[in-house]
Amino acid sequence: MERQFNIIEEAKSIFDKEIEALNKTRDSLDENFETVVKLMVECEGKVVFTGMGKPGHIGTKIAATLASLGTPSFFMHPGEALHGDLGMVEKKDIVLIASYSGESDEVTRLMPTLHEIGCATVAITGKPKSTLARECDYMLVFPQFEEACYMQLAPTSSTTALLVLGDALALVASRMKNYTKEDFGLHHPAGALGKKLLVRVNNLMHSGNDNAVVKTGCSLKQAIVEMSAKGLSMVIITDKENNLMGIVTDGDLRRMFEKGIDVYSETVDNVMTNSPKFINEKEMAVNALQRMTDLRITGMPVLDSDNKVVGTILMQDIYKAGILK
Repeated sequence: MERQFNIIEEAKSIFDKEIEALNKTRDSLDENFETVVKLMVECEGKVVFTGMGKPGHIGTKIAATLASLGTPSFFMHPGEALHGDLGMVEKKDIVLIASYSGESDEVTRLMPTLHEIGCATVAITGKPKSTLARECDYMLVFPQFEEACYMQLAPTSSTTALLVLGDALALVASRMKNYTKEDFGLHHPAGALGKKLLVRVNNLMHSGNDNAVVKTGCSLKQAIVEMSAKGLSMVIITDKENNLMGIVTDGDLRRMFEKGIDVYSETVDNVMTNSPKFINEKEMAVNALQRMTDLRITGMPVLDSDNKVVGTILMQDIYKAGILK
């Protein structure tokens, strides 16, 4: 009598088969992997990935990972390649071609043109004696393992192994190139990490006519009007040469009102905070946020390289920029 089908156990067996395939692939890495990584690092052109069907879908992700980690790369669909996209491939490029059987007609038909172009070619296959393996300059060969598919038909273990192999190629190459967090941020400007690494104080500060500034000797009333007109929570006090002399914040004003200070007769010189904390306009915005957090303040004057006032940075501006998510 056939045993009862257990959904959870069946799912776990799929995990087991794919994990086994990954372990075998890891253990099979040899000098061929090292050779291909070095080719990628030294490549003066692009790393082009191609493959048909499921390997092609994985290839799209691999190419994207390579590009995001400092190796110029793109995916080329083999069908489209045969109808003109091969024009994107140059002699200085490397083309990685994935086909577990190594006999996929769509990819083997690329070989004569790739030979004519003169680019380096790498077969990623499970069959070292296949047409693709014979036609390519280099090869990465998967060890023997079972597909997780119960019919042994759908690419499962093989595509998982391809995905992780692609990650290994991309990450090892990236490390060999000394690719940094700053480089990653440059290639991901819309992400939170990119903003942390790229957005500076002068990108977010209130400057020019948007900044609240008054000169020493003016009345506190003028300072309040200026702060209100610019919609900021602080006003900066400078001398005639635009040097920072002090600040008055909305918190300062509340405390003055509570003490009954006559804001109409008082000058800013008598009530401002002298020698306030400030930040340079070229500092990273995330550093400004950290400094304000440490000081328990919500805004800071911004100075340029000559220590002249050029703006105001507020904590809320940095949060609105989406730097922290």
